[in-house]
Amino acid sequence: MATTTPAGVRGSHAKHGAHHGHPGENAPMTHRQIMEALSGLLLGMFVAILSSTIVSNALPEIIGDLGGGQSAYTWVVTASLLAMTATTPLWGKLSDLFSKKALVQIALIIYVGGSVVAGLSQSAGMLIACRVVQGVGVGGLSALAQIVMAAMISPRERGRYSGYLGATFAVATVGGPLLGGVITDTSWLGWRWCFYVGVPFAIIALIVLQKTLKLPVVKRDVKVDWAGAFFISAAVCLLLVWVTFAGDKYDWMSWQTGAMVGGSIVLGLLFVLVESKASEPIIPLRLFRNRTITLASLASLFVGVAMFAGTVFFSQYFQLARGESPTMSGVMTIPMIGGLFVSSTVSGQVITKTGKWKAWLVSGGVLVTAGLGLLGTIRYDTEYWHIAIFMALMGLGIGMMMQNLVLCTQNQVAPEDLGAASSTVTFFRSLGGAMGVSALGAIMATRITDYVKDGITDLGPKAAAQFGHGGTGGGGIPDLDKIPEPFRTVMESAYGHGIADVFLIAAPMALIAFLITLFIKEVPLRTSGGLAQAAGETADATAPATAAAPAVAGAPAA
Repeated sequence: MATTTPAGVRGSHAKHGAHHGHPGENAPMTHRQIMEALSGLLLGMFVAILSSTIVSNALPEIIGDLGGGQSAYTWVVTASLLAMTATTPLWGKLSDLFSKKALVQIALIIYVGGSVVAGLSQSAGMLIACRVVQGVGVGGLSALAQIVMAAMISPRERGRYSGYLGATFAVATVGGPLLGGVITDTSWLGWRWCFYVGVPFAIIALIVLQKTLKLPVVKRDVKVDWAGAFFISAAVCLLLVWVTFAGDKYDWMSWQTGAMVGGSIVLGLLFVLVESKASEPIIPLRLFRNRTITLASLASLFVGVAMFAGTVFFSQYFQLARGESPTMSGVMTIPMIGGLFVSSTVSGQVITKTGKWKAWLVSGGVLVTAGLGLLGTIRYDTEYWHIAIFMALMGLGIGMMMQNLVLCTQNQVAPEDLGAASSTVTFFRSLGGAMGVSALGAIMATRITDYVKDGITDLGPKAAAQFGHGGTGGGGIPDLDKIPEPFRTVMESAYGHGIADVFLIAAPMALIAFLITLFIKEVPLRTSGGLAQAAGETADATAPATAAAPAVAGAPAA
């Protein structure tokens, strides 16, 4: 099935070739041109990731300041993930229809607007609303970065540039929490600056993009499938609301659960119905006839759970179980990001040299599962160097899986579906992340409350009465400095144990992702970019590479 894809792709491009400008415009770009065009894109991507991670170390303080509890804590993270998830397929579809450059710039503007207002928040509710707006912009930036790259660069070469994308991702992921911690700890700045700090970067990215990114605009008169966008967003939102409040506001087995899960399934079925009738669907259902795309999407769903669980809960662990400052808790997560940085850069370079990607995916699955399983054994007083090794394992695995799941999908689709296919995989990753953070956050809150009760009971009835008046029995985020010993140790121990449980639950999810990757069939990487293929120049683009990739250039052409 897979070998026919390039041939089918080629046949369908002749009719799309007419849409493009001069044939010269679609000649393969030089390394320098690609790097110039990517500079603005990578800066935009950097801003997007920075905004999602910068709040993680500042969150305990932000929520304390705005008077929210554990569910507000989870929702500040989930709100932007949710908006990102729900809008990713829409951005992907729009990129197949309109100017990719204009869309990247619109996404940046939406992000800047959301950030500025988020910094002015007066309540947890207002902050969550602003995070939704930020999420819409970030969804556009993360989906479009992959899509613009795919349009310019062939899958075979893309490994090398995906490495740059992975490296940017890693720097922003580690830089975010660190910067957030420093800003929060600096008395004359305060947490509000966490939201303002990305704005100048976004404005520079806008200017650089305007100057360097030159993509031919494909003119296609088509309607956007707004109904599809609505139903998929509604289905995802309802599911997340259920996951966040189940076990806290109502039981897992209750009429509320039935109503929400049932409603979500109905909306999902309506989405499938709308998509099967739409002329330009948001997620073309025919993509799922391709086994690689189906499996890569499923694997991304479970990788998302593992990836976001790590980044979101580490800051709570270091601050609330070990009493570290926001800055230090950023420094302590470096092993995970270092692993991510090294593996995404190295795997990208090697894939470009060899054209082989499956081994990286499979070993990534093993490492993520092992890392999360080991993190499930930590407590508040575990030696730091143990935790550092476990985090590094998890980071190495995520770096190998994340980019390559997108790469193997892009390698299988026709250029006119590039946007939809790339954003489908990204969509499932964000969906896994959003559901993982919501569900695991809810489980963690319940576990911590139980561990605190057990810890206080062990101290005796006198202590329990005293703690009932001065502690944080109400589910708020505790301020450890105000809690006297021995209660502080009870609190730290409860957070350490509760967060370890979260990692233990995430480990089987990573194991499922690993098992799915075993069934993805390795197809040699193509040697021409989306624009070159669409222009019908595949033959010219692959001629020099025939020796390197005979299976791609030779067989299907016959």
